Amino acid sequence: MAAKNKLGLFSLTMIVIGLVIGMGIFRTSKDAANAALTPSIFFAAWIIGGLVAFCGALTYAEIGSRYPVTGGYYKIFSYAYHPSVAFAINCIILISNAASLSGVALIGSEYIAPLIFHSGTTDFIKALIAMSAIIIFYGVNLMGLRMSSQTQNVLMLIKIAMLVVLISSVFFPQLYNTTPQPAIDLRTISFGTILLSFGIALKATSFTYGGYQQTINFGEEVEKPKKNIPRGIFIGILVIVSLYLLASYAYYKVIGFHDLKYPDPSSPGIAAIIAEKMFGPVGKYVSSVLLFIAVLAYVNVLLLSNPRVMYAMSEDGILPKTFQKKDEKKDVLTISLTVFAAVCVIVLFFAKKFNEILSFTIFLDSIGMATSAATIFILRKRTKHLDGSGIFSMKLYPLLPLIFIITYLFVGTVIAIEDYKYAVIGISVFTGFLLLYFLTKKFRKQKV
Repeated sequence: MAAKNKLGLFSLTMIVIGLVIGMGIFRTSKDAANAALTPSIFFAAWIIGGLVAFCGALTYAEIGSRYPVTGGYYKIFSYAYHPSVAFAINCIILISNAASLSGVALIGSEYIAPLIFHSGTTDFIKALIAMSAIIIFYGVNLMGLRMSSQTQNVLMLIKIAMLVVLISSVFFPQLYNTTPQPAIDLRTISFGTILLSFGIALKATSFTYGGYQQTINFGEEVEKPKKNIPRGIFIGILVIVSLYLLASYAYYKVIGFHDLKYPDPSSPGIAAIIAEKMFGPVGKYVSSVLLFIAVLAYVNVLLLSNPRVMYAMSEDGILPKTFQKKDEKKDVLTISLTVFAAVCVIVLFFAKKFNEILSFTIFLDSIGMATSAATIFILRKRTKHLDGSGIFSMKLYPLLPLIFIITYLFVGTVIAIEDYKYAVIGISVFTGFLLLYFLTKKFRKQKV
């Protein structure tokens, strides 16, 4: 790539920020607070989550720099491990993406449901609203309609505007919740209980910090990679951590830690609560509608992008050729789109609460993140000849990838302890895809 076309420091920083900031911050602070025994554990989960994201982003940047291939995770897993592992990991990443989409749709339903059903809503009704959003945009995509870049810019502006509104509430002490908050003395709590509390809170923040793994795609496209990659990632993660901490601090001060942990089930989402305190009922209504619109746009984008991943996997022969079926007139991947949308709805059917989807998604992510980051150890050995050639090589190796891998193994273990069924389902899904790979391979050989 010509030097003039490469990403500079500012562009890379903006990409890192854009990859990470999503809809999670408008919901997961509540989950992190619910898990945290004290405010100190709550904020520690946000800080540690950011540090882990920094370690992960640098690790993926070096992986992409050492093995710059089109095909991302699949090609890297095939090279470092085995095509069967590549197939299984890519499939669980797709399922994790579907679960993330369902979780975000559920976030939107939590904001809009109280405005529609004034007498109160149930988890089932919220799940139905989320399912409806997925089905509607499945239909939109089937008709061949596409989300324009202008709409995506509006989505980003909504998120940024909402974050600015949330953070600005910190400067209005009259909005603070001054009710005395119950306090827990950690000296009376066992270390195991404290560690479990922190781990469950970290599960929520990990979901919110997700996205930095896509830096794997930019290793060879950055100007002066040795300097700009670590700087861009450090500045980007620092901005993200600052925004998330400020937003969480606003929730803590304005809503109050106890009410953030145990909010009124009939109340709107936490962002709408702050908007209502700042601007009255109109603020609650407007913020809820805007966030629901932002969620719908996110749902549409994932329904648009993930079927293309399935199409690419089909082209490589790791998914059946039927996933390449396309409506040429409308340019729609009918089978891939239908399967992906169906998985999203199935996740909602079995897990109607956001926290259940969160546990399932992060457990799958813990498998994908730990195994993908571990490829750096194999790549370093196989690409020694690239050392000193201008590629990006992180400092503090192997400490940074080890911190990242150990953290995700810890989070996965916490999820298994909290509710073993998510671990059983996750491991079963992974094992099932491994078996499916060998079965389909054997079938192909027999057919030939």
